[in-house]
Amino acid sequence: MRSSLSICVFCTSEPFAQLLLPYLEELLLPEVGRYHSTIFRSSDDLLAHIQQTGHVDCLVLEVEPELQAFLDQLQQQAWFFPTVILESPVSDPTPTNSEPADLADGQSNHLEEFSYHAAMICLSAQQFNQIGLAIDQAISKFIQLKPGKQVPATIAESFNSRELMAQQLRLAEKLKERLDYLGVYYKRNPRNFLRHMASPQKEDLLRQLKADYREIILAYFSDEPRLNDKIDHFVNVAFFADVPISQIVEIHMELMDEFSKHLKLEGRSDEVLLDYRLTLIDTLAHLCEMYRRSIPRES
Repeated sequence: MRSSLSICVFCTSEPFAQLLLPYLEELLLPEVGRYHSTIFRSSDDLLAHIQQTGHVDCLVLEVEPELQAFLDQLQQQAWFFPTVILESPVSDPTPTNSEPADLADGQSNHLEEFSYHAAMICLSAQQFNQIGLAIDQAISKFIQLKPGKQVPATIAESFNSRELMAQQLRLAEKLKERLDYLGVYYKRNPRNFLRHMASPQKEDLLRQLKADYREIILAYFSDEPRLNDKIDHFVNVAFFADVPISQIVEIHMELMDEFSKHLKLEGRSDEVLLDYRLTLIDTLAHLCEMYRRSIPRES
């Protein structure tokens, strides 16, 4: 029987652990059977575990005052793993029905302050129930991490790119062995599919996708250096949540309608919006490529 992927959770607060436990238990159900999770309440204990076993397939880390110091310790030891940074709803004062713009602002101003590597997935308190989806994304993004380009300069000085590639290959081999999938993409968890989500979770995810796609549109014809990263992130979310193509087209059309109304209020022509059909085509092409690469090869 294949062993499951190892998830190490670091949290210092009991309320956070109690909230997270039901989501972790869902990942441990027999029909899922892909994960084994261990909760650490001390950073020293987690570091000792890594030192002793090196057996970590994904880290789930609570936002707390000493988190960056812990990430710095990992960097200093050249220990890099797929990582999800998760803000606890317990300490978050923001209402769960906040607008997408507020959610996006919260992530960029707070969660994205943490420095480790470019493949981290950061979830705000409003996205707490998407932990399973985030773990899948974190592992996929980590395997695609490019040495020397997506590692902060402070890390690059002490981190050998060959070590990163070796870790990526080890994780890819684990996925191949345990899940019978080749390449960087692997079997998705149907529990994370949009059609299987409860209504509040589904609404949260669609709001997130719309906010993310809006950022792509606004940056598409600019010199935004992170445009491809934005598209990759959007496509990763859509892929692992099995979002229908029709839903993505609907998001595009809704935004075009909103922009059209805004332009008309300013007395300007909305013909320029026709150019953004390229944005939709480009995004769907990325998504199709993910699906193509997710199909297991013939053995």
